[in-house]
Amino acid sequence: MEKDVTINLHLSEDQSNTLAFATLTLRGDHFESAGRAKRNPQDPPMPVVGEELAIARALAGLQSQIFEAANEKIERFLSNDRSVTF
Repeated sequence: MEKDVTINLHLSEDQSNTLAFATLTLRGDHFESAGRAKRNPQDPPMPVVGEELAIARALAGLQSQIFEAANEKIERFLSNDRSVTF
């Protein structure tokens, strides 16, 4: 079995801040996270760096939530709660 899973990313930027919002829905579970990057006023404008940092931070938050959700399901399964669906 193969399955494509889509993570949605939305970027919002101004002169010194970049915000990234990441969302994922997987088998009924919904995850969302945000990441932020702020440019030091003394640094030259390099939008791609802010985008990469903000996206990486948003994805790291998403990764943490997904990992936690999987661990909770495993713990429920191991505690003999057979109502857990995978």
